[in-house]
Amino acid sequence: MATVVYMPEVLANVTEATVATWSVAEGDTVATGDTFAEIETEKAVVDFASEHTGVVAKLLIPEGTSVTVGDPIAVLSGEGDTAADVERALTTLTLPTPAVDQATQPTPAAPTVPAIPATPTAPAAQHPTSGQGNGQAQRFASPLARRMAREHGLDITSLVGSGPSGRIVRRDIERALAAAPASAPAQVAAVSAAPSPAGQTAAPAAPTAVSDALPDHTRAEHTRMRKTIARRLTESKTTVPHYYVNVDCRVDALLALRAEINATRESSISVNDLIVKATAQALVAVPEANVMWTDSELLSFTDVNVSVAIATEGGLVTPVIHNVASLSLSEISHQTRDYAQAARENRIRPEMLAGGTFTVSNLGMFGIPEFSAILNPPQAGILAVGAAIQTPVVTEGQVGIASVMRVTLSADHRAIDGAVAARFLKEFQRFIEQPLSILV
Repeated sequence: MATVVYMPEVLANVTEATVATWSVAEGDTVATGDTFAEIETEKAVVDFASEHTGVVAKLLIPEGTSVTVGDPIAVLSGEGDTAADVERALTTLTLPTPAVDQATQPTPAAPTVPAIPATPTAPAAQHPTSGQGNGQAQRFASPLARRMAREHGLDITSLVGSGPSGRIVRRDIERALAAAPASAPAQVAAVSAAPSPAGQTAAPAAPTAVSDALPDHTRAEHTRMRKTIARRLTESKTTVPHYYVNVDCRVDALLALRAEINATRESSISVNDLIVKATAQALVAVPEANVMWTDSELLSFTDVNVSVAIATEGGLVTPVIHNVASLSLSEISHQTRDYAQAARENRIRPEMLAGGTFTVSNLGMFGIPEFSAILNPPQAGILAVGAAIQTPVVTEGQVGIASVMRVTLSADHRAIDGAVAARFLKEFQRFIEQPLSILV
């Protein structure tokens, strides 16, 4: 009997996903565990492994199409299945409706209802390897590959694709970037001029009256990640009652301890590693701050899972270090470096982003003295860390100089009262100013 393949839920609470690249073509034989497609969510690209063995009978949606999790995306035929078996399977399906970003769609002159074909057209038949119309060979690529090429200034027309029907996919971009000399100039113009997939013409957005009045400028279409960041942070700032509490921490002893530790190591511990550890210790001391608000109940967590904000070219990601209170500084440092490398290489996986209970965002390395962060929903707390700055301080009536780091807690007032926030910051300050207590 033919088997229907459905869009998987590759990340908890994700209701929509995109087939960035098919790793198979119609007629291919796949085994359980073989990579079936690259699935792109709001913040990660995941290899989707087949859960069945069979022959790919139909691919129901084109690459780059977003559909609802649970929608059918392909049909596999098993041993002994006939074309009639596949057709019977297809007749039982409700075909997925591609998700449309209404904000980027032109308003039609009059509403129309497009006809839906009774039998879906196989995507493999829609992606020829060359095109006509301008006398030049075209290069067909997945949306993810095009975005990566654009972000790295890579001329996609110079590449040979390894995907179905010669389509350029993520691994082709990664190979090209690895092989390119570090001093190679960006070829943004060439990328912009690359032909679109067959039958499509990439037209720039129509200028508005406001943009007409602006000075000369360029346009960059919002990436999926940037749209997601905008949506989530707008939702957080407008629906969650933020309030802010800050404290100054003297970090001379912390910096001295770090120097002493790193003198005995090949790989160094960062100040941020110590801050993440101190945050976890403070949450253990004040568990009322390690909570999350829901519409029906308050969730209190036993483990402290710290999301660490990491900036990438595409936007901010927050991979999670689990059970930080039980980890050594070396383990925290190792995980943070691995996450930073994965973020730079666009290899963040869904499991890296799941399960955070609190976030640390550090701009101190950029010299920023202080800032207030927006909560990372559904978490109830985020700690914004500024730079350590030489500052006049008074100790027992005497003025001196100390390295002072200001941290600001943004909290969800529905879940964390002001007194709880104050106790948390007091404990955090104690761990930072008495850093040996972090190691105990």
